[in-house]
Amino acid sequence: MTALPFSLSARHKGFNRAEIVDQNFIEFVQLWQGHARAAPRDGEAVLPGSALDAQGFRDLLESQLISRHLDLMARVLRVQNKVFYTIGSSGHEGNAMVARLTRHTDPAFLHYRSGGFMAERFRKLPGMDPVMDSALSFAASMEDPASGGRHKVWGSKPLWVLPQTSTIASHLPKAFGTAVAIEQARRIGHPLPVPQDSIAICSFGDASSNHATAQTAFNAAAWTAYQKLPAPVLFVCEDNGIGISVKTPSGWIANNFRQRPDLDYFHADGLDLAEGYGQVREAVEHCRRTRRPTFLHLRTTRVMGHAGTDFEIEWRSVDELFALEATDPLLRSAEIALASGLYTRESLLALYEATRKQCFAAAEEADRRPRLGTLAEVMKPLAPYTPAAVKAEAERADYAARRAEVFGGEDKLPEKQAPRHLAIQIGQALHEVMAKYPESLLFGEDVALKGGVYTVTKGLFKTFKGNRVFNTLLDETVILGLAQGYANMGMLPMPEIQYLAYFHNACDQIRGEACSLQFFSNDQYRNPLVMRVAALGYQKGFGGHFHNDNSIAALRDIPGLVVGCPSRGDDAAAMLRTLMALAKVDGRVCAFLEPIALYMTKDLYEAGDGQWQFAYPAPGEALPLGEGRVYEQDADDLVVFTFGNGVPMALRAAREIEKKHGWRTRVVDLRWLAPLNDKFIAGQARNARRILVLDEGRRSAGVGEGIITAIVEGGCGATPLQRVVGADTYTPLAGAALLVLPGEAEIVAAAERML
Repeated sequence: MTALPFSLSARHKGFNRAEIVDQNFIEFVQLWQGHARAAPRDGEAVLPGSALDAQGFRDLLESQLISRHLDLMARVLRVQNKVFYTIGSSGHEGNAMVARLTRHTDPAFLHYRSGGFMAERFRKLPGMDPVMDSALSFAASMEDPASGGRHKVWGSKPLWVLPQTSTIASHLPKAFGTAVAIEQARRIGHPLPVPQDSIAICSFGDASSNHATAQTAFNAAAWTAYQKLPAPVLFVCEDNGIGISVKTPSGWIANNFRQRPDLDYFHADGLDLAEGYGQVREAVEHCRRTRRPTFLHLRTTRVMGHAGTDFEIEWRSVDELFALEATDPLLRSAEIALASGLYTRESLLALYEATRKQCFAAAEEADRRPRLGTLAEVMKPLAPYTPAAVKAEAERADYAARRAEVFGGEDKLPEKQAPRHLAIQIGQALHEVMAKYPESLLFGEDVALKGGVYTVTKGLFKTFKGNRVFNTLLDETVILGLAQGYANMGMLPMPEIQYLAYFHNACDQIRGEACSLQFFSNDQYRNPLVMRVAALGYQKGFGGHFHNDNSIAALRDIPGLVVGCPSRGDDAAAMLRTLMALAKVDGRVCAFLEPIALYMTKDLYEAGDGQWQFAYPAPGEALPLGEGRVYEQDADDLVVFTFGNGVPMALRAAREIEKKHGWRTRVVDLRWLAPLNDKFIAGQARNARRILVLDEGRRSAGVGEGIITAIVEGGCGATPLQRVVGADTYTPLAGAALLVLPGEAEIVAAAERML
């Protein structure tokens, strides 16, 4: 590329970076002294030897200019409080080539420097306006078609660009999951919402490639390809050599990824449209043809700071900044435009200024559009709930023939069997919902032939085969990324997390990704899933913290997540029917906590009494969200609020309290832990003479705090109240675990303190 015709370090004194980059382009064009060829016709190469034709270059140049002027506009109007986002795409405009060479039906998961990609993808469908749509997003307008004003995101429902949050690298696992889901759909006969030869596109920066979440996606993709299984994901690493202010070692990305087995590496020059276009095309075609995970190392640069608040002159030398400006891809595109004869200096500058005018006019118009003004408007897409429709779906029982086939005949249906315990009835319910929903899948560590650590999923693999019930690699982040991918493609995934303690290292896949999608896409995209988790404490003979984890706070804090926790088998079956309906109808993300210590529990008071085994609920019976179970409704001497392991424990303690003091105790099993049913809790507390909250979770941030808040805010704060909770510590091994968890004796003692 021709060197910049100006080199005064004084330029960096008294000017902001956006002004400098803007002026660089104008002066470069004005002072260009090269030789122009005869302009190529449409269909001819823009320059000799280039894979890019003249019309393609015009389109890409226009997309690059739109992206650049959106950045410049944002820097100017942010200080006027008309724009609320300044992380720009300047230097990354070459990603427009990826958009041009892929389809608008290839699901795209983009990082925040994707202005060029978006502008070019908008060409795929007529009548769409990338400038106005982007301006509405920058302005946080309610009319923003991507998020409805909730965040500046690159997203579009008709263009299959799923909005991403700003969490670093967290979108890579679900992009991989979407690629796997495209192939999986064919194997289970599920109709795809995109063509069968689609690929998933996932872009990220060189700094993000080092993140553990990114590395787990790369590993899972290679793990899949190693087994000759298709995983058509195009990982696009946009390498600008820096993450905010931390430089990436020279050559690191190429050295780190070029020789990785089963992750096919391609390099492309994203700074030069004429040179890079054929290189990008080779990578895209390879991914689509071979269905293998493909790593496209796209050379980019960053010609402005990370964001508007990043004053690079404070930590970079003027010489370094000047050298970076010389790599601006728009200068190379200007040189191609002029050298090819497609533009004169005058026509190119006219296009540049017309694009500027278009972007500023759109931004000013967007500023006049309404913004979110009420809490209800903000929260509307977060957690949609249509009770009547969910109830109808949960109770739907029009699959009787398939259900009977799955269980091996009418006489073997679970409701015709003797009462059973929790583990058996969860397994029966899973057979049932998989019969009901042919698009459902169950997967995780050890769930297939082994049937899970506790044999809860026993028999599912035999019944539904490996295309719908299968083992994954040992990586909870990937398991939840797969779940989102399957959901993106219209399936109903049921991922299993083997223990609650294992969820925490993958929490962001639910918190930052799955539960945020409806919110940040204004409910245009949904990823319904039901995550099963073996959870809670009191497991005997096998334990310690990682197998006795009662940290529910990490789940209850996630906006929009539904959390259910049964204490008995019939409730578990009825709740699973509702959870699947919530996912199917309202696109909800759900967590189903299965108390490990109650899996095999059959007795309640004495060995052999069989009183913790229950009849399986008949088809059509479901458990509405928020509905608890009440034991001894008329008892009011003491009301105990609890869940999970606490329910049978409270019932045993209640019998002891009645023997000692003659009190009749009502035990309230909440069953649903998020959202808590505050009205139900207050209603049960209203006529109580004494209240006890039993929560095996920790004293700090446990479910009990939410229960007490509901009681107090419900007007029952004057009622004598005690709390029996776990200690603020990790769970130790063996019998010492009972020292940190609530016990029946503590329940009785707490009740006696209210005598």
